[in-house]
Amino acid sequence: MDAVIRRAAPADAAALHVLAAATFPLACPPESTPADQRAFIEAHLSEASFQTYLTDPHRVLLVDERDQQLVGYTMLVLGEPTDADVRAALDDDAARPAAELSKCYALPATHGTGVAAGLLEETVAEARRRGAGRVWLGVNQQNARAQRFYAKHGFSVVGEKRFRVGRRLESDYVLVRDVPGIHSQE
Repeated sequence: MDAVIRRAAPADAAALHVLAAATFPLACPPESTPADQRAFIEAHLSEASFQTYLTDPHRVLLVDERDQQLVGYTMLVLGEPTDADVRAALDDDAARPAAELSKCYALPATHGTGVAAGLLEETVAEARRRGAGRVWLGVNQQNARAQRFYAKHGFSVVGEKRFRVGRRLESDYVLVRDVPGIHSQE
């Protein structure tokens, strides 16, 4: 299987929407309804949304492409967080600026194959190249699999925040990973 991790392009917007629609529900807690998940996908993970993300200079989308099919993606958001709970969790100025790992998803058939790990590490490397001192993310408090994955890759819990999916307000942990090379000696 030919595998390539690359920066996503505007021509990938439709495929990213299909991939996001297939993978986003995997991160939702059991109480999240299909209707709420669909509402979130329509509002934030549509083809039009991806077109906007792909032209935003403060976002970097990476994809893992295997045999000309997208099997995973990440989205890095550069800039300071706007969420007050996240800002409070990241109040340590020593590792600024921070970047958000907004999305990190892979198709279920690829779980355990290194797709998500490869994307994550390349995304952290991109954050380093862009000058970030740390990468943060939110993960649902009921998503134990994702929490184990992020802990394995150096992320730790520093706080909590809320996250809206449709009509539901979910509880997330805020996780961070310092990015070596910016504020420390490698």
